[in-house]
This record gives sequence, structure tokens and C-alpha cells, in this order.
Amino acid sequence: MKNALFAILLCVPALAWAAKPAPDTAEYPITVHVQSSRLINMISGKDAPLFQDLKVLIDGKKYELEAGGALLLRVGDYKAKVEKDNTQRTYEYQRVYEFLFADGSTRRYWVVGEEE
Repeated sequence: MKNALFAILLCVPALAWAAKPAPDTAEYPITVHVQSSRLINMISGKDAPLFQDLKVLIDGKKYELEAGGALLLRVGDYKAKVEKDNTQRTYEYQRVYEFLFADGSTRRYWVVGEEE
């Protein structure tokens, strides 16, 4: 009996760790409208990695975002949050957005361009 109880107690933390909670949608307050999406190949060759290149609208401002991935992201609205925001200098910055998808998965996109 003690062995069975001990085995159950050992399994409980592993089961709790394995069950990943769904992300809280309130943590993703930004709406990103993806206007265009394309896959680009930065290196020639059939096995070269593909990157997602997105033209998006965030709070009325146009950005170009990039992430690794071999699948095309559909145009439309996505919830996001700022994952990294390095604005130490007033004339340049580095920003990373994390998108939340309908299935609860997330992906990081780097700002690689902006327009007025």
C-alpha cells in the first residue's frame, strides 16, 4: 500500500507539469492585422530555411514582421503582446511581438521594417 501511494505521489508532479495551461488571452492586448503574408528563402537551395514575411498594421502604423516557418500565415487579425522592446535610443529600437493563435500556440515575430 505504501509503495502504491508513493508511486502516485511521484506521478502527480509529472502530470501537473505535462498539462500546459492555456495562455490567458488578456495577456495579449494588441490586435495585429496581417495585410499580406509570404514565405521567403534567404539562402538558395532546396533545403534552405523559409521565413514568414508579414506586412501588418498595428495601432494604425505599418510594420514588416519576420519569423521562421515553412507554412504561410493567413491574413486577418491576431492577438499579440510585446515580448521584447529595446528602446534605449530615441532614433532606433528592437521589438519582438508574440502572437497568440486560436489553438493556444504562440509564435514570435521580429520587427524588421516600418512605414509611415
